[in-house]
Amino acid sequence: MSNEKQLQKEAMHMLKLTSRTFYIPITLLEPTLKKAVASAYLCMRAIDEIEDNEILDSATKQHLLKETSLLLKNTFDNEAYTQLLAPYKSLLPEVTVRLGDWLAFCPTGIVEKVKESTSTMAEGMALWAKKNWHIKTKEDLNDYTYYVAGLVGVMLSDIWEWRDGTKTDREFAIGYGRGLQTVNILRNIEEDKERGVSFIPYGWDIDDTFQYAENNLALGDEYMKDINSRSILVFCKIPLELAKKTLKALKSGREKMSRTEVEETVDEIRKVNQR
Repeated sequence: MSNEKQLQKEAMHMLKLTSRTFYIPITLLEPTLKKAVASAYLCMRAIDEIEDNEILDSATKQHLLKETSLLLKNTFDNEAYTQLLAPYKSLLPEVTVRLGDWLAFCPTGIVEKVKESTSTMAEGMALWAKKNWHIKTKEDLNDYTYYVAGLVGVMLSDIWEWRDGTKTDREFAIGYGRGLQTVNILRNIEEDKERGVSFIPYGWDIDDTFQYAENNLALGDEYMKDINSRSILVFCKIPLELAKKTLKALKSGREKMSRTEVEETVDEIRKVNQR
């Protein structure tokens, strides 16, 4: 097996291990888009795992994220990245340690955009680590969700345009990412509370947060209207519909959708978009 094929196999395996939401829709994309989106996802996941780490303190997270952001602004120096992580390597998952591999896996025509978006995400996460994720206002929530998820929407829009000229509204793309992230926030409220973090603005109750999620998911619906490619549409619709149904489950007092419900939702979206 060639090095390239081996890396692709390892990247897709890592994707399956790290993503409940995106693994299936990514596998449905045509080969070049599959590589681009899989590598982009893994790069951002690598950064996200630093921010979410339960052992590292805020100052260490800030340092690692800031320095990684700087490394991504130039030709990526994997040796420097390895040295940066060396003191913490045993505390970090493989997806983070192998950031250089995910960049190597990315198609050359889009890798600079992926680096740029991942760098911006790391920089934003470093700022929020410095603030200890202290979200006071809706503006704070908008800012945080932009860096951790809205940027994913923007990066996906860049990939669609690069691949086949598909142009999408960037504000709708940001709303799409924000909506997905807010559903995650709602799912993890109790878990976050245990580690002393809250992503809910002061003065908001649970209904306000549900409304915020619904408003942004509605922007996700608008985002879809610019997409004509069937495989891209299926890719985008699956996480959106899963988020909507998860929100419905949370409202009814359930923690998440069942595996059967997830599979049925994916099958239904695929069937509708094959007609």
